[in-house]
Amino acid sequence: MTTAFMRGRTRPIAGAIALLGASALLLTGCGGGGGAAETGTTEPDKLTYLKNAENTNIEPVLDELAGDQCADANEALPLEVSSIPQADLDGQIQLLASQDALPVMFAAAGTPAEGAKLWKAGKLVDFEKELEELGVLDMIEPAAISTIENLYGGAFDFLPFQFNIEGIFYNKAMFAEQGIEEPQTWDELVAAAEKFKAAGVTPFTASGEQGWPITRLISSYLFRSLGPDALQKVADGEAKLTDPEYVEAAQAVADLGEKGYFGENIASLDIDSSYNEMLTGNAAMMYMGTWFLQNANDPEKNKVGVENIGFMPFPAVEGGEGSIDQYPANVGLPQTFGAATYTPKVGDWLKCITENYGQVALEQSGSISGFKAKEPVEGLPTLTQDVQERIAGSETSVLWFEALFNAKAGQDSSKNAALLVTGQITPEDFMSLLQTDLDQG
Repeated sequence: MTTAFMRGRTRPIAGAIALLGASALLLTGCGGGGGAAETGTTEPDKLTYLKNAENTNIEPVLDELAGDQCADANEALPLEVSSIPQADLDGQIQLLASQDALPVMFAAAGTPAEGAKLWKAGKLVDFEKELEELGVLDMIEPAAISTIENLYGGAFDFLPFQFNIEGIFYNKAMFAEQGIEEPQTWDELVAAAEKFKAAGVTPFTASGEQGWPITRLISSYLFRSLGPDALQKVADGEAKLTDPEYVEAAQAVADLGEKGYFGENIASLDIDSSYNEMLTGNAAMMYMGTWFLQNANDPEKNKVGVENIGFMPFPAVEGGEGSIDQYPANVGLPQTFGAATYTPKVGDWLKCITENYGQVALEQSGSISGFKAKEPVEGLPTLTQDVQERIAGSETSVLWFEALFNAKAGQDSSKNAALLVTGQITPEDFMSLLQTDLDQG
């Protein structure tokens, strides 16, 4: 058992390379210059890693691994990190790929389709094959692999350094006070909302300003009613958002708004304010991803008590084809390895990361990744432990409403979500708008 939860959280990050000159370094040095390996790839002399500057979670873990669990791998192939802004990442990766100068390890482009293109072009490592050969494939959560396959062209070609599932956070004390059990069906969820409203409690909080916390409810309803491939069928042209069974999902969520279950200020509520509604006891429920754990586990932010926040899956729709244990999931911005520089020494790094990243991430900051932890970490909040167990018990995952949309449909979806639940746009018109965006490409 380890007791290192939260240690290293404020530790300075070693080994980071300044942005100035990073592009030149990558273009001239990421291949290593060590000549061709027996496999026909380029033998690197460093584990060059290009990440987006906004991501501050992964590097501290890799830094600790380099000095401890992966010291041998790091001695043979020193870790060298460079960062560029997220806005510039896609273009930089495309440039380096076109010049056959990709780093040994790098962050995914912001658009999953770009990652799928790299896979089809043979630029990425096949992690299912390589991790199986290294004997550590079982250290990746199956649900995380499923999420990556759903997002990135059907292959396990990225690594889940972050992993979040989505569901409904709820105030356990409020539920107990009202005598409400955790809803298992949509009808039970609506009945619970009605009971809270009658008691003067706002049933749901959601950011109408952002929009996507509302549209997540639509996609979750679709996955429960039509099955996990509901939105893939839309992307493949086998179904349309304007089909009656799809409009039904938008109608169900619009009905929540019509009945006043979101409160009066949903249209102007931002994400932080919706979090505050939940953590100060002003709302009973909130649909959100498990990145919310950091806020829920913070006693300075959580005024209702860490022990009073629970997490439940989106409930079943009676007669539906989906399963309650299929959680919407995402892997943040995952990382990958370039095929052209994958050598045995890189494989040593990959094996060590796979075996140890999940453990160290939990010990440092309580962060949950798609890598399994080797042993329990003492001091983890009960809510975090609960989420870990749910992830471990889930074999497959589903995506989210806008995951397979084009940019225009994604923007219109978020922009009009608040209008849907405030009655300013009908479910039919909402879904028609988005389908038109998809049809126009």
